[in-house]
Amino acid sequence: MSVGENIRKRREAAGLSQAYVAAQAGISQAMLCQIERETKNPSLQVSREISAVLCCKLDDLLDSPAHGDAADQGA
Repeated sequence: MSVGENIRKRREAAGLSQAYVAAQAGISQAMLCQIERETKNPSLQVSREISAVLCCKLDDLLDSPAHGDAADQGA
């Protein structure tokens, strides 16, 4: 999964709106929408802020489970 997909899935699982997450992370809702749609890449600082709002590690947003699974299968 991509960073944007990870953010969207975690946000939705937590029952949080884009407006809430964006406000808490100090970015606009439009920017969060662009990040989730993969039309804009978040800076490291923005990624940290979003991970704090979503109560997860930064690695959780950056990790791609599908990619990790493929690596595990080859080991």
